[in-house]
Order: sequence, then C-alpha cells, then structure tokens
Amino acid sequence: MARRWNDGRGKLIVQGAAGAVTVPLELATSYRARTKGLLGRDTIDGAMLLSPASSVHTFRMRFPIDVAYLDRNLKIVAVHTMKPGRLGLPRLRSRHVLEAGAGVMAGWGVEAGVRVVVETE
Repeated sequence: MARRWNDGRGKLIVQGAAGAVTVPLELATSYRARTKGLLGRDTIDGAMLLSPASSVHTFRMRFPIDVAYLDRNLKIVAVHTMKPGRLGLPRLRSRHVLEAGAGVMAGWGVEAGVRVVVETE
C-alpha cells in the first residue's frame, strides 16, 4: 500500500510497548523539502518525515540526529544516531526516513519492529 503525502505538518503516533505516543511532525515530500531537510536549523520540535527516502546524510547539519528507516507499511526497519558530517547508507526495504534530535526516539518507543501512524493536518 503506497503512501503519498504533501509537504506540511501533522502528527506521528508511535505504537510502542509503553502505549501510544504522539509527536509533532513535519512532512518533507517534495524534492525541494527533502533536499533541505533539517539543514540550517539548530533543533527540531518533534520529528521530520522524508518521503520517499531510503537514506540520509548529515553534511552541513548543526546537531546530531536520530534516524529511523521505515518500510512501505510504516514499520521501523532500523534506528541509528548520526553525528553531523556523516553519510547514511541506503537501507533495503526503506521507503521513508524519520529524523529527530539525537536521543529522543528511544523515549518515544521508536525501535525496530514498531509500527507508526502518520496523521496529516
């Protein structure tokens, strides 16, 4: 089931072991929005979903980030923390990438195997 969204805002709902956690979400789905991503920022409130995407880089970024790779059903394939100036390798089966400040995803219950829900505004 293919998912397509427009650039904008919404909510990320993480269906983790501790229950559902709702997080503010920015959606970057156009080429221009995905290319810009978190560049030029000092922080992010919540998370950013890049779609479609199977890899990211942190060149010219100002802060480390958590990166979660999601498959076409919004199930998390892998989660990594990346420091600025790194290149993430493409992930097999990854169709979307979720980015947030380093260390916050664990508190939301984001880990491999967990499914998330995206609600747009």
